[in-house]
Amino acid sequence: MTEREPYAGTARKLVLAFDVGTTYSGISYSILDPGEPPVINDVTRFPATDRVGGNSKIPTIVYYDREGNPRSFGGEALQEATLELAEEEEWSLHVDDLDIPALPPFKNAIDILTDFLGYLFQCAKRYIEESHANGRDVWASFGDNIDFVLSHPNGWEGPQQAQIRRAAVRAGLVPDTPEGQARIRLVTEGEASLHYCLESRNAADGFRDDVGVMIIDAGGGTIDVTSYYMTSSESPPTLHEIAPAECRLQGSVFVTQRAGQHLREKLQGSRFGTEEDINLMKNEFDKTTKLRFSSPNDPSFIRFGTVRDRDLDYNIRSGQLKLPGNEVAALFEPSAEAIIAAVEDQREVATQPISHVFLVGGFGASDWLFARLRDHLEPLGLQFCRPDGHTNKAVAKGAVAFYLDHRVSARVAKFTYGTRCAVAFDRNDEEHLRRASSAIPRPSGRTVIPNAFSAILCKGIAVSETKEFRKDFIVECAERNTCDTIATEIVCYRGNSRNPRWADSEPAMFSNLCTVHADTSRVSRTLSPRRGFAGMQFYRQQFSIVLKFGLTELEAQISWVEDVSVHTSTVVFDHVVEAI
Repeated sequence: MTEREPYAGTARKLVLAFDVGTTYSGISYSILDPGEPPVINDVTRFPATDRVGGNSKIPTIVYYDREGNPRSFGGEALQEATLELAEEEEWSLHVDDLDIPALPPFKNAIDILTDFLGYLFQCAKRYIEESHANGRDVWASFGDNIDFVLSHPNGWEGPQQAQIRRAAVRAGLVPDTPEGQARIRLVTEGEASLHYCLESRNAADGFRDDVGVMIIDAGGGTIDVTSYYMTSSESPPTLHEIAPAECRLQGSVFVTQRAGQHLREKLQGSRFGTEEDINLMKNEFDKTTKLRFSSPNDPSFIRFGTVRDRDLDYNIRSGQLKLPGNEVAALFEPSAEAIIAAVEDQREVATQPISHVFLVGGFGASDWLFARLRDHLEPLGLQFCRPDGHTNKAVAKGAVAFYLDHRVSARVAKFTYGTRCAVAFDRNDEEHLRRASSAIPRPSGRTVIPNAFSAILCKGIAVSETKEFRKDFIVECAERNTCDTIATEIVCYRGNSRNPRWADSEPAMFSNLCTVHADTSRVSRTLSPRRGFAGMQFYRQQFSIVLKFGLTELEAQISWVEDVSVHTSTVVFDHVVEAI
């Protein structure tokens, strides 16, 4: 367990962490009182939680009426009265699962997240008011001094992070101002799970100096795998990420999807092979059979009907279907194989040896999955465990610990980041000769080749939060006023090449993350004209692209010199950007 120093702030603050999961969502929080060590708490009471078999999470469900208004959330959406009213009034159900119905008119994914974040905020408010002595006064004492930690899968990047921030603003959590945005922290599920493990007494022995640890967060939709190395050279000891984070789409909902398909094929010809009965069986499998399954040597049962329902040719007796254990294991196996592949990828590229592996997440509660992974990992000399039985709390609780403790000081770039640009034509370069037909003359008289890729931060590089990665570029303009703005796109390369040179060689591997731009109008007025081809006058502006990974978000800037001081800004404009 982490022993925290007393909170050094001068005013009471609330930290709320929302984990919006594929199947279930949860909330953790910490009330920061000046002079008191922070304590992490969970919201353990939600409306209608008796319907979901637990008190620390709610199903990620929203019901919308025909006008697109949210009418019911979470466990409340599963109550009999709600289901009856929804059918009568033809409400639309949004479940964050693979069987997503068509969204209500004029609704998109950001709208859904906005509504659900607003509901979680109200749940947190209600819980604190009802659970703490003088709870309403406690809540009122926070005012606007509330910070939010929002988690997301390892595989999500800048565009998805921007959408999360937008949803938080629209939900009314914070105002759309720089001060409001500063109250939102984003954290990957992998890093949140790491901080959760650091909180666990059962996992404490695995975190020692010179020891590599791996965290497998097995959730409803994604499998997030991250690896770290603890060092005591800093005080307090911190952890460095030692391999690019992995994210695989093989969470527990995929087991349920495979079960539905298997049942459709298995019950063809049976009177219980209707889509209605298949859906009943699939839902029952998801709620009970999947959770109880532990051994391929024992049969599993799916109860869906009454004692009068039977079809002996299809192993249906007394309203339940009997499935051989090996058939159920086959439904789990693709997820287990995906996890094992991610683990092996991490071990292969990790810069330090890994000795301990921790399994967390709602899917991690599966006894079959735990046994399957243990059988693979322990012969490799890896210590493997589940920190405790409340794995579904890992991300929300770990997100608060991330905010309070901030134990990771360096992360590994998952991809290569840079920009598209042009490079000076080199007659001695065979690739340039092949591309000669696309050459572009510049005002200076030089010739450049477009569609080059200039890497600024390469995959696998360890990045501290304060380290900057920069590269210098130029633009040439025939008219002075066209140097008033500079812009370029930040591009992510997801391929396997260690030295990607051309953005058009693997177009599917390059994607735009964002556009950074700068207002350089003041400095453009001071540019001296130059003489180029045939005495043509032109202007040249030099600037740098700067990349930083503060916390878990990529920050991109354009930097230029103006009046001997360095300026940074962002704008959008088109120029031919050249590497220098």
